[in-house]
Amino acid sequence: LARTVEYFKIPRNILTICLGKSTYARCGIIVNVTPFEPEWEGYATLEISNTTPLPAKIYANEGIAQIIFLEADEECLISYKDKKGKYQGQKKITLPRISS
Repeated sequence: LARTVEYFKIPRNILTICLGKSTYARCGIIVNVTPFEPEWEGYATLEISNTTPLPAKIYANEGIAQIIFLEADEECLISYKDKKGKYQGQKKITLPRISS
């Protein structure tokens, strides 16, 4: 797991998708695809996998992921903040919060 350098504050009419970069994917380094829902806020925790049997190095402050911003014509009815999402406002690498 890793954490983004950037702190995100997603507007109510925006949905983003975090994708790994193709150069790293070609080397077997995969970043999990994840959305940042409207009104989600915080540092993103990134899930990174090495799909090869070879060791790999990833250096701090290198761009291994990219964010696509999608703007809606209208604001969402219920945002991540409205539903009190469990990862709202995270400031550090956050382990899974699975309810039993």
